[in-house]
Amino acid sequence: MRYLIITVLLFQVSFYLNAQNTDSVYFTTGFKIGEVTNSSAIILTRLCATPEPVKVWHERKESVFRNPINFNNDMPVQKMEGSVPGSTGQVKITMNTKDTLISTDWKYVSSYKDFTIKNKFESLIANTSYSITIQGRKNPESPITEIKGQFRTPPLDDQITPVFFTSSTCQYYWSFDDPLRGFKIYDSMQKLNPLFHCQTGDYVYYDKPGPMAYNLELARHKWHAMNSWPSLLDFYVKTPLYIQKDDHDLLRDDAGPNSLPLGELTYEDGLSIWQEQVPIINTPYRTFRWGKDLQIWLVEGREFRSDNKAPDGKDKTIWGKEQIIWFKKTIESSDATFKILVSPTPVVGPDRSQGKFDNHSNASFQTEGIWLRKYLANHNVFVINGDRHWQYVSVDSETGLWEFSQGPVSDFHAQGWDENDTRPEHKFLRVKGGFLGVKVYRQKDQAIIEFIHYDTDGNEVNKEIIKNTRW
Repeated sequence: MRYLIITVLLFQVSFYLNAQNTDSVYFTTGFKIGEVTNSSAIILTRLCATPEPVKVWHERKESVFRNPINFNNDMPVQKMEGSVPGSTGQVKITMNTKDTLISTDWKYVSSYKDFTIKNKFESLIANTSYSITIQGRKNPESPITEIKGQFRTPPLDDQITPVFFTSSTCQYYWSFDDPLRGFKIYDSMQKLNPLFHCQTGDYVYYDKPGPMAYNLELARHKWHAMNSWPSLLDFYVKTPLYIQKDDHDLLRDDAGPNSLPLGELTYEDGLSIWQEQVPIINTPYRTFRWGKDLQIWLVEGREFRSDNKAPDGKDKTIWGKEQIIWFKKTIESSDATFKILVSPTPVVGPDRSQGKFDNHSNASFQTEGIWLRKYLANHNVFVINGDRHWQYVSVDSETGLWEFSQGPVSDFHAQGWDENDTRPEHKFLRVKGGFLGVKVYRQKDQAIIEFIHYDTDGNEVNKEIIKNTRW
C-alpha cells in the first residue's frame, strides 16, 4: 500500500513538473527598439502568458473618444479588453548584421517589473541594418517562443544621407479606428518605411474610462492593451522609437509634481511605471543625431515644471533650469543643417484661450514662452508638438518660428478647435486625425526639409518644403 501511495505521489509530482516545463510563453505585446544612436540601442520587451489579448466586447459611445458603454471599472483586469497577463520565465535577445552577432545570456523576468526586460546594446556599427531575434521560455526545459524585427542605426554625424521619419501623438485605446488592427496610422506609416518614429506623449490615458487607472495594476494594463494592438506591434518591431511622456501617461490631465493621486495611483507611481514600460534609460531629456543634416531634441515637460496655476514670472518654468542649460549648450554646439525640437506640448500654438494653462503657448507660462520662441527662432530650430487634437502648421508672428502639430491618431480623437477658426499664424489647419512625416535630403548639394501631414490612411493633406539658405 505504501509503495502504491509513493508511486502515485511521484506520478503526480512528475505530471506537475512536466506540465510546468511545457508551458509556453509569448510576446503578445511585441517589443520596442529605443534611443537608437550610431553606436547603441535599447531593446525592451515583456514576457506574456497568453498568445492574444482579450478581444473588444463592449460597445462604444457615438461621441468624441468613443468611450466604452457600461464599463465596470471593478471587474477583474483579466476580463478587460486588451488584457495580457505577464509570465515569469527567461528572455534572450540577439542582434546581428551579415558579419556580426551580439547576444545576451538568458535573463529572468518577474512580476517586480511587470515581466519586462530592458537591455542596452553598445558598440554597434553606424548606418547598418540589424536583425533582432528575441527568445522566451518558461524555464530551460520549456519550448522556446521567438519574435523577430529589424532596424537601421543612424549614420555618422558628418555623413550626408537622406532621412525620413514619422511622428504622432494622443492615442486612447477606445478611439481605435480599425477593430482588428487598432489604429490605421501605424499601418499607413509602416508603408512609408520611416527610419524612426517620434511619439510625443499621451501614449496611454490613465484618466479616461475603460478602465480608469486608479491603481498600479490598472495603469500597467493600459500599456498592455495599447501595445497588443497588431498595428502597433508590427510597426514597432521594425521602427526605432523615441518616446516622450505627457500628462496622461503619468497621472491625469495637466499633471505635474504637485498633482494629487488618481485613486491610489500617485505621481511617483506614474514615473515608476513610465520607466518600466518604455525603452529609455536615465535622463528624460536627450538629443539624437541622424547624419550631417538632421538633429532632434526631445525635452521633458512634466518632471521639472512649476505649478501650472502659480503666477507667471521669470522663475516659472516648464523645463526647469538644468534642462534649459543642457538645451542651450547642445543647440549652440550643434552643426546639424536642420534642428528640430520635439515637444510634448505646443510652443507657438495658437491654443484655446479658456481652460488651458500648461504649455508655452498659454498665458500662464508667457515669460518662458516668449524667451523660448525667440531663442528657437534665432537658432533656426523647427518645432514638432504633441498634445493638440488637431493638425496645424503655425508660424509665430513675432519671431517667425515654425511649429507642426501632428494631430491625434484617429479621427475619433480629433476635437478642441473649430476648423473655420483660422488665425493669422495658421498656414494649415485640419481638425482630423493623422500623423506627420519629415523628409531631409539634398538636391544639387542644397539641403531640403519637408514637413508632410498625412491623414489616417496615409494620404498627404499638406506639405511644407523649406530649403536651407545658410550654406
